[in-house]
Order: sequence, then C-alpha cells, then structure tokens
Amino acid sequence: MSVYLTAANQLRTVKIAEVKNETDNVKSFIFCDEAASHAQPGQFVMIWIPGVDEIPMSLSVINPRRNLVTLSVEKVGEATRKLHKMKIGDFLGVRGPFGKGYRVTEELKMGKVMIAAGGTGVISLAPLCEELVKNKKCSVTFLLGAKTLSELLFVERIRSILADSKHRFMVATDDGSYSERGLVTTVAESILAKERFDAVFACGPEVMMHKMFMLCERSKTPFQASLERFMRCAIGICGTCVIGKYRVCKDGPVFSGEELRTVRDEFNVLKRGFDGRKIRFS
Repeated sequence: MSVYLTAANQLRTVKIAEVKNETDNVKSFIFCDEAASHAQPGQFVMIWIPGVDEIPMSLSVINPRRNLVTLSVEKVGEATRKLHKMKIGDFLGVRGPFGKGYRVTEELKMGKVMIAAGGTGVISLAPLCEELVKNKKCSVTFLLGAKTLSELLFVERIRSILADSKHRFMVATDDGSYSERGLVTTVAESILAKERFDAVFACGPEVMMHKMFMLCERSKTPFQASLERFMRCAIGICGTCVIGKYRVCKDGPVFSGEELRTVRDEFNVLKRGFDGRKIRFS
C-alpha cells in the first residue's frame, strides 16, 4: 500500500499563473508544480477543480528548469467548463504525474520517427516532439490533423520545434480549410507506403489511433499510442479504466503495438462507462 505514501499521489494546491486562449474551445493554464514539471512526455496528472470533480489531464508543456507545467484543456463537460471560467490567481488541486509515457530509447533519439496527432492529441505529443529533437540526429515527420482550421492547435509551436530542414511538418483538415484536405491517417498511409520509420507515435480519437495501429501492423513499424479512458483513482485500484488485462492509468496511458495486439477485441471497440460497465464506442 506504499503507493499512497508517494509524493506524486499527494494532493497539492497550485495557483494559476497564466491563462491563454488557444482556440475557441481550448484554453491553456500555466502553474508551478515541481513534481509535475518532472513528468515524462505522455504521463498525466489528476486535476481537482474545487466544487466539481477531479479529472485526468495531459501536460502540453513540461519545464523542469522553472518548475512550470501547462495544461491545455478542451471544454467538453462540467469540470472543463468550470475550469475554463477560472482565472489567474485561482487555485487547483494536482496529483501526479502518473502512468507510463512515451518510450524514447537512445536509438530512437537518433532515428527516423513519425508523430501523428489528431485534434487535441497534439497536447501530449508536443512535449514528445521537443524531447526527440534535442538530439540533432533525430529526424521527425509530424502529421497534425483537425476537423477544421479553427480547431488546429499548436501549429506555430510545432513548426518552430521542427525548424531544421531535416524535419517535416504536415497539416490536414477534414474540410480542407487549412493545408491538405482529408484525414491525417490518409496522409500517414501515403508516407508509410513509401518510407520506413523506426517508430510511429500517435494520439487522438481512438478510431484514428486504431487506423494508425493497423497501418503500422501492415508496415511492421514499431508503434506507440496514448489511450484515453475514464479514470477515478489514477493508481490502478478502481478499475474504471481497464482495457483487457491493462489498467490505462497504471500500465499506460501510452501502449506499444505489442501491447495493443493483446487487446484487439476492445481497442476502438469497448470502453468502461461511469458505472464501470463495458460500452461500445459510438
């Protein structure tokens, strides 16, 4: 039961230092927290919104030198609506970081990598991209997709990270309102048919990640994806985030292609509802 005694699992109170409007439906909240600022890309924190709920969130900026982190939050439910109303100086509760992030080996830091982000999936993938390009030998192809121009996140940030000519940044919108018209998976499929990569990382809607998984299975490319499930405890006890034999909060949220093969019957098929029962993805 020592998990309860770890520093990461202790609820800490933090003060919002800055709020930024990213899109009509996404805001970023910046605050100081030493533990969260040492998270690995892909790990998550639990955020307690006073008077409402505690929910899991990805970190869009991780800055250990200044003990700063940023949450970029889409307004989708009661808790996030309340968070969007909060201002500089308001307080939040934080636990974490939790889970397993993206696995970046020394070989990958010198390899050829594809990153595929769908919608708000770019939130957890932006810190990964920054981590990878620290090694000048790494070559990154970053594919960013969204439904429409107004929903695109971090375009200039990613472009700045990948300013070196050996990197590649491509954007696709479903309606063609910005850059390529179509799905990010279609762009990925075209590239994977012609090029070999040492790894592919993906985050976004589960249907998009499942498609990326299948493309990587076909091309025999190592794959990692960050899954999203309903989480209450974040330490592997409550069972609401279970997929197959895994607990997403503890064994993930990032899973390898090898791990996803063992849960094919649930990946992009089933998830747990608020009452813990299995329900189908719509």
